[in-house]
Amino acid sequence: MRAVDIGGRRVGPGAPCFVVAEVGINHNGDMDLAERMIDAAAAAGADAVKLQNYRTEDFVSDRSLTYEYVAGGRRVVESQWEMFKRCELTAAALARLKARADKHGIVLFSTPTSLETLGDLLALGVPVLKNGSDFLGHLPLVRAMGATGLPTILSTGMATLGEIDEAVRTFRETGNDRLILLHCTSSYPTPPEDVHLRKIAALATAFDCAAGLSDHTLGIVAAVGAVALGACCVEKHFTLDRSLPGPDHAMSSDPEEFRALVAAIRGLEQSLGASRIGPTASEARGRSEYRLSCAAARALPRGHVLGEADVVFRRPGSGVPPARVADLLGRRLARPVEAHHVFGPGDLE
Repeated sequence: MRAVDIGGRRVGPGAPCFVVAEVGINHNGDMDLAERMIDAAAAAGADAVKLQNYRTEDFVSDRSLTYEYVAGGRRVVESQWEMFKRCELTAAALARLKARADKHGIVLFSTPTSLETLGDLLALGVPVLKNGSDFLGHLPLVRAMGATGLPTILSTGMATLGEIDEAVRTFRETGNDRLILLHCTSSYPTPPEDVHLRKIAALATAFDCAAGLSDHTLGIVAAVGAVALGACCVEKHFTLDRSLPGPDHAMSSDPEEFRALVAAIRGLEQSLGASRIGPTASEARGRSEYRLSCAAARALPRGHVLGEADVVFRRPGSGVPPARVADLLGRRLARPVEAHHVFGPGDLE
């Protein structure tokens, strides 16, 4: 994996996982709610919040298209056009929300849907760009993102290997190699059997870049497991209240769950440690106490020639180790020893 820098934070091997609270459209078009969500995400330990600064006209033309989801415990079917239109973010709204994120010292970034909305992000000075899974095949936009020179996150939901390869090659043709790929299952919510976390390492290997997870499962198991498998970035939908109206709230993490997610990831990172095989510092301190040594089976006089029946293995591990018992056999004692005395070099002639 090649590391990238996002707003002064190293993202990649050996660095802490970059944890993103995906606000998306969960603000419901209410900027006061959006600001409170940024406050809560920062308090829960997020490194970044992600928005969607699309224009509905960029991807929905047929106003008869509907979207079905669960909100507040009931099934809702509504017009895609109306749903997306009420959650659009203007350049002014983006600036307001970036100022809120800046106040907390966390990164704010977004998924644009056109060169115009990409320009809004560049004018805002975001340190990273994101291309959503539904726009992975929008190669002109991918190319424009690469041309900015900014680090860019590409989500790979629904994509074939060939489609990912085409998007990555298009991005890198601009000379920009500051790339993170996110494994993603575009199913809301994603059932555990469809997560396939092993794809994260496969993406990193296939495209020689940092990789992570855009998580749409319920709970935190998949996201934490992704970090155990090498994910350098984890993105999780975020809401203040799962019962709020809107398509994504019910499958999002609330502040309490997101805080637990961050704590679990940070604890896991401490536990992952190094791959070098050998005693840890805490184990080294315990080796003398817990390991075994060669000890006298009974009281033995000076000059006694040690045989197999004279040696037993006992704690502590401060003497001759059991693996070296052959070095004792046939040797003469230089002094008398008591039963269970731990043999050391000074006991032998």
